[in-house]
Amino acid sequence: MPYQAVVHPEPPDGGWGWMVVLAAFIQSALVFGVIRSFGVFFVEFVEYFDELSRRISWITSIGIAVQQFVSFGWALVFTPSMASMARYFKARRTLATGLALTGVGLSSFAFSPLFQLLVDAYAWRGALMIVAGMSFNLVVCGALIRPLTLKEDLVGPLPGASAETGLKKLSSLFGLHLLSHWPFMRFVLAVTLINTGYFIPYVHLVARARELGFDEYKAAFLMSVAAVADLCGRLFSGWLGNCRAFRLVHILVTWTSLTGVSLVLIPVGRSYPLLVAISLGYGFFSGALTPVVFSIIPEIVGIKNIFSSMGLLQMIESIGGLLGAPLSGFLRDVTGDYVASFLTAGSFILAGSLVLVTLPGFSACTTRPTPQELSAAMETGEHSPLGPAPVHGGAPSPHERSPYEAVSRTEKALPDS
Repeated sequence: MPYQAVVHPEPPDGGWGWMVVLAAFIQSALVFGVIRSFGVFFVEFVEYFDELSRRISWITSIGIAVQQFVSFGWALVFTPSMASMARYFKARRTLATGLALTGVGLSSFAFSPLFQLLVDAYAWRGALMIVAGMSFNLVVCGALIRPLTLKEDLVGPLPGASAETGLKKLSSLFGLHLLSHWPFMRFVLAVTLINTGYFIPYVHLVARARELGFDEYKAAFLMSVAAVADLCGRLFSGWLGNCRAFRLVHILVTWTSLTGVSLVLIPVGRSYPLLVAISLGYGFFSGALTPVVFSIIPEIVGIKNIFSSMGLLQMIESIGGLLGAPLSGFLRDVTGDYVASFLTAGSFILAGSLVLVTLPGFSACTTRPTPQELSAAMETGEHSPLGPAPVHGGAPSPHERSPYEAVSRTEKALPDS
């Protein structure tokens, strides 16, 4: 018999979704655990190739850019798993995202000393071959991702609406229509700025510790300390978002601001205990912001646009990932230390926090905007503060609406699909 997909009226908030969470957990551990622990290899590359820090920094930056901008390599793993998980959960979306991304903290804790041990035993070439073998487990995780059909996926065109042209279908497929969704594009700009400074400690914190005279294992242990705090931050942030006591945009701005402040404080840590304390703070705050970034996207663009929006976000934010580490390395080569590098990285993240404050309805303290904010949003064409953009050619589904969305009178008159 031919396979018939089960249509769910709304995300099931469980079921097979927990297997998708497990797959995303392992995938995030293998993907970002390697990226975050790459500082061990950075020191080896500088010594082996006898090159400037800014040139070696391009290795990590190009890898991140290829992943995000070209949507190749790790992006073919991470983006579909996160988007699929968002479709399986609604009320528990932040909690599920936090649980999935705890794999990053666990792997970062284990990988930094493990990679240092592998480098000592097999040199950096042999260590990279072992890391490549570990990454093959991503194939198994991909097999656990099962597609989910929601009711709004079956919504047809409005009566009398003309058929979509090939150009419109292409635009919808790649999410190009979201380029005119101004709340989403401001969110993308904020994440791009955050991404510029976010990965700097994972590339240069080990080198900063070595610069201060600490041995390689003490330096690598800083990343493990940050990883433990990162794990706690993701779990706490997932729980906090699931409580719905605060709006997600407020939680995100808080964690982002604290992450920027902790980066600015890294140059202050010249003693090892103080550097450990700052690493703990950075790890907790940077870990806490990540689940909220992915959980807030469906509230901005709607669950129907989740795949295209995440792909577009990953592509644009790669600009920050591409330029961040080389800029940090350049500042180190010019100034002779990493002080200016971490100050600049923190400034980028704080700038991203300021952009997030400009999102419509940010000033509201409750989960629903005030009538004045709704009126202002309708007048500016932003149909809802942090609400999904209208999807052309299809009737809006009640299950697609976020708690931030304003419903117009014409939409209320439409029959339920």
